Amino acid sequence: MMTIASSAKAAMKRALKWGTLAGAALVIGQTSVLAEETVSVLMKLSLDDMAGKAAKVLMVEYTPGAASDSHVHPGSVIAYVLEGAVVSQLEGEKPIIYTKGQSWYEPPKKAHVVSKNASSTEPAKLLVFLLSNEGEAVKMPMK
Repeated sequence: MMTIASSAKAAMKRALKWGTLAGAALVIGQTSVLAEETVSVLMKLSLDDMAGKAAKVLMVEYTPGAASDSHVHPGSVIAYVLEGAVVSQLEGEKPIIYTKGQSWYEPPKKAHVVSKNASSTEPAKLLVFLLSNEGEAVKMPMK
């Protein structure tokens, strides 16, 4: 159970974090979203039956209101929502809100133009499976 003191401390940390990010954005002239996703690699392995191919399992976490820049993934992606809700839009398609327990597929190199937390107050978390060539980055920014 959170005490009033621990709740206040957590709120202060969040306020300082957002204040710092906002200040940094003003200094460098950034006008896009202040916070992006946090990506953690949970597992990475070479596929024995597919020479030159690798599988990665990722945890993607969005703080409230956070979004990713437009990007492409080098290989096939399957995403599963563990917590919260996420807005995802592939190029040429309408945005879709996925909630806890839902999943979707992204073909290789298809532009992912929107990927963001659907909530400005609650976090969101995804489990992502990426199949790609060995040595490729998880994502590449749109040009």
